[in-house]
Amino acid sequence: MDFHLHGGSPSSTSSSSSHHPHHNTNSTNNGHSSDPMHSWWESISRARSRIHLLSSLLPHHDPLSSLADTDRPARSLLLSSSAYSSLSSALSAPSSGSADDPLCHWLYDTYLSSDPDLRLVVLSTLPLLASVYLQRIHYPDSDAPTSLSGFEAVILALYTSETKSRNGKAVTVSIPDLSQPSLYHAPRNPNSNPSRPSIGVLSPPLEPQMAVKSTKRACIVGVALDCYYKQISQMPSWSKLDFCNFAAVWAGLDCPCTSEFDGKPENFVEKNDGRWSENGCGDDIRVEADEIDHVVARVKNLEIENGNSAEMGEEYFRIPLPWELLQPVLRILGHCLLGPLNVDEVKDAASVAVRRLYARASHDLVPQAILATRSLIQLDKGIREAANAASANGTGSNVNTPSKAKKPEMLLVSK
Repeated sequence: MDFHLHGGSPSSTSSSSSHHPHHNTNSTNNGHSSDPMHSWWESISRARSRIHLLSSLLPHHDPLSSLADTDRPARSLLLSSSAYSSLSSALSAPSSGSADDPLCHWLYDTYLSSDPDLRLVVLSTLPLLASVYLQRIHYPDSDAPTSLSGFEAVILALYTSETKSRNGKAVTVSIPDLSQPSLYHAPRNPNSNPSRPSIGVLSPPLEPQMAVKSTKRACIVGVALDCYYKQISQMPSWSKLDFCNFAAVWAGLDCPCTSEFDGKPENFVEKNDGRWSENGCGDDIRVEADEIDHVVARVKNLEIENGNSAEMGEEYFRIPLPWELLQPVLRILGHCLLGPLNVDEVKDAASVAVRRLYARASHDLVPQAILATRSLIQLDKGIREAANAASANGTGSNVNTPSKAKKPEMLLVSK
């Protein structure tokens, strides 16, 4: 079975259109059914077929097959923590990622389907897939397959879809003119100062790629993470938590720079493990180091031989973070950190990841990364301080929770 980077198998497409040349009564000109009930049932059948195939690839996980019997099987698969755990275990296996890996074929074919919920299932596995892929690229193991074309085919499928959606255009943002009274005042002559750009380029136009070259790897993985970010509100909390934990591991070892913004030194007390925590709110701002150690151990148990694992630490998983890769990582962490509907566990993990990335950027002297991580840390700190103040006052309000809009008051006036 070969991967096709430009869609499904041509043979299956041509055969489906040639077997029934005269059946045009229930279809439109573009070949899709005009009956909503038929389209709905076709989508359900397709999702159930994909779930049954996945269940056959993971024979030791029986709950997967039961998800196919629900009213919305694709959505049930997305929101199943046990299914995500099964996928994670299979993707982390030492033999995963090769060209003949059946799970990579399943992810690739599923993402090319037209069911949006099935595509979300593939996106939810991207944090772990990208982490295992990058770790094996930068720290190859003798037991792992030398070819990671299975992982690369899935990542390229996401990159290709994003390339088509951008249609050769760059991703830009309007830069406000600070000389104006407010953001709502348009300059009278936009071209009066050509030296001051009014448009900033977040991402240049994407070029089609047929393979993951070493010079384009960071860009391709970063674009795939952009696809994840576009659907971040649909991602389950365990997928976001995995991403935050892996981002913290990518940044490298913890250091005192991570607590630079957590308060003045005289307000800090030393904990038993030698780290520092602010009096009264340290448990809210920081996540204990053993949570990150658990992530490191999880990858080590699957990727490193027992004889060498004792000599490896978090620094072993430190990977290069060029701006093309770090920019989408920070966007995702920003949502995990500030999203009002995220659980506290995700917010805390994102807080640790952002602080570690700030320490990494400070040591690497990357101005863009320093500014971005500093901003996220200050926003996180301000929100937590406001929440603590509200809790101390007994109001119990959450400043990061959207409030329901009040209806305008109706005043009755007698003439």
